[in-house]
Amino acid sequence: MSSIEEFIAELTKQKNTSTVTNPYLNQDIADNLRLYLNAMNKMEGKRVLLVGEAPGYKGCKITGIPFTSGKAFERFDHPLLKEIGSRLKLSKIESENTATIVWEYLSRKKDTPLFWNSFPFHPHPNGNENKNRAPTSGEVEIGINYLKKLRLIYKPEVVAGIGEKGVKCAKKAFPNETIVYIRHPSFGGKSEFIDGMDKII
Repeated sequence: MSSIEEFIAELTKQKNTSTVTNPYLNQDIADNLRLYLNAMNKMEGKRVLLVGEAPGYKGCKITGIPFTSGKAFERFDHPLLKEIGSRLKLSKIESENTATIVWEYLSRKKDTPLFWNSFPFHPHPNGNENKNRAPTSGEVEIGINYLKKLRLIYKPEVVAGIGEKGVKCAKKAFPNETIVYIRHPSFGGKSEFIDGMDKII
């Protein structure tokens, strides 16, 4: 079994609860992540690993790919999105503001970072899967193990966190490395997000 296959198999061990949904229990969504990780591992250019907070219900929860949405694959003319977009299996097409900002920005750049989350599953209010909530400190602790394994697969030159939880997870996972902080693009953070990204890619 390849390291990517082992990584995906590890993700599928997380059970759904009343406050957490594991999208990777769905075979189609796990297949989407496999496409993404394999494509990113072959991609040339500067290797940057960006750690966000958690999947959103309109984005990664549906696509399986952090910081993406179905609409982003339709809308943006980006080599990675074009390469895997036609092979993705999506239950529905949604637009997510963060994904739109991210891929609008990346469509003008030569290098593409690998995205992941501090907690790779969808955290939501009790019994309501169609809302997002921030991951708890305990959930970020769970995410550290996955982040360490992904780093061994991808071997990035730079690791950065998008948002406080992403930075916290990366710093705990890699205490001897310098972790770059990047403002999350939501809630008015778009210009600061762009400034931060410009410094690393």
